[in-house]
Amino acid sequence: MISPLLLVLFAILLLIVLIMWAKLDTFISFLIVSILLALACRLDGPQIGKAISTGIGSTLGSLVTILGFGAMLGKIVADSGAAQQITTSMVRLFGVRYIQWGMALAGLLVGIPMFYTAGFVIVVPLIFATGISTRLPLLYLGIPMISALSTAHGFLPPHPSPTALCQQLGADLGKTLLYGLIIAVPTIALAGPLFGSTLKKLKVTPEQGLLSINFREAHELPGLGISLATAMLPLILLTITTALDPFLLKGSALHRFIAIIGDPNIAMLLSVLGAAYFLGLRRGQTMKQVMKSMENAFKEVAPIMLIIAGSGVFMQVIKDGGINTYIGQSLSHLPVSPLVLGWIIAATIRVCVGSATVAGLTTVGILLPLIQQQTVHPELMVLSIGAGSLMFSHVNDGGFWLFKEYFNLSLKQTFATWSVMETIVSLSGLGGVLVLQLFM
Repeated sequence: MISPLLLVLFAILLLIVLIMWAKLDTFISFLIVSILLALACRLDGPQIGKAISTGIGSTLGSLVTILGFGAMLGKIVADSGAAQQITTSMVRLFGVRYIQWGMALAGLLVGIPMFYTAGFVIVVPLIFATGISTRLPLLYLGIPMISALSTAHGFLPPHPSPTALCQQLGADLGKTLLYGLIIAVPTIALAGPLFGSTLKKLKVTPEQGLLSINFREAHELPGLGISLATAMLPLILLTITTALDPFLLKGSALHRFIAIIGDPNIAMLLSVLGAAYFLGLRRGQTMKQVMKSMENAFKEVAPIMLIIAGSGVFMQVIKDGGINTYIGQSLSHLPVSPLVLGWIIAATIRVCVGSATVAGLTTVGILLPLIQQQTVHPELMVLSIGAGSLMFSHVNDGGFWLFKEYFNLSLKQTFATWSVMETIVSLSGLGGVLVLQLFM
């Protein structure tokens, strides 16, 4: 009989072939691989059907509202001009001398509420506009901002991968966000301004069409205060709960109130409602226009939800087939910290598959029993796997081509800039997790 460990390896290889070579939809690829793996584990028809429904339900059940509301919030922040206001204000605040740090901070502030691709498309024109006005090299300005977006994508809820990892590992969303921010600061500093400074002599010229940028006039933008407050509201609500909880009397009215507004689902709902009013209705939009924008945002996040659903089926089959127990027992004797092991597996899958979300969620399915057997902080495990899932982005990652085409780079230049930046983010994230572990 084939070893369960080999079965999983074959399944992952088949997944890579279907996604990369056959160009099959990721959700369908996950289903095919999961069904074949279930058959190899000798599960019958009803058991396979149950694994599919249970896997999708258990994975997406608590994520739909958070991911949906997250997409809506990001859409409102982008459409209202709040993202433009945050970015231009940070650049103006830091001045030309420290402009890289301003770009990095703006990237983080925009990146927290916005999903990666949406955030990228929003900030790139701002990078070009800043480059034109300051006459500074575009990569010198762009790498700090893009590295911050990438770090938020890999480490910070409500982004899809860390949110899903929290759900699977039973990690506290607020603590994960707080620890993620602690690690994000040095990570962005290394991958952004410090690495970006080495690219000052690398001149790039984007296509002329991309340089024809249409921006709103300053008087059309929402104020900086309301822009920051609405974009950061999920962060504020979740971190307030985490920070105040140990100091409040259990069962008191204030404790119950803080617990309610700090629930991730309610925090995201309040954030969306606040953004809809302050960045939409209060600025002259009709309710119909605001609702249409939210509807479009939910459509945009649907493909990501399907990927997460597919990975949930894969994890459920691994569980129902008894493979996770076998793998947990096999790996438990390795002289490697679960945090490092999670990073290694996620990094390997990321390099092979390209998708950070697929890499992170597949890793959880493999390591869950091992994590349950050993004493490890689930929040740090989320961040370790998240860091691994960002390792060395290359030609099989959509983000690689997005960066290459927008900045009009050669393949060699993209490897030397984007791929190196992502690798620095990944390694710095792991280092930050291991250092943070020493204080817990």
